[in-house]
Amino acid sequence: MLNSLYIPCNLVLFGAWLQGYLLPCPFKFLTGIDCPGCGFQRSVLALLQGNLHQSFILYPATIPLLVVFAYSGLERFWKLDDNRSIIKKTIYISMASVILVSYCLKMTHTYLH
Repeated sequence: MLNSLYIPCNLVLFGAWLQGYLLPCPFKFLTGIDCPGCGFQRSVLALLQGNLHQSFILYPATIPLLVVFAYSGLERFWKLDDNRSIIKKTIYISMASVILVSYCLKMTHTYLH
């Protein structure tokens, strides 16, 4: 039982330490407006700490984006998809759509309230 708690506790401590080293967004610094990627780092940290709900609130596209990163990495080593297949293009277009829709909702909510 104690060994099973060791890894999650280390992730929580690592996430708490890492929060002090987040990269600032240059787009937000220059314009004062969130970019489509703002919130991703904090969302990944919340996910590492086991807070799925907070991760989704911070950046809804985090989990699908991590799945796309994993698929791309696997596809690079093992050709999961040939060039004629539409699977990869469909995954990338749907991921871009999720990011765009969540960004539009975030900006609408920001400026209406």
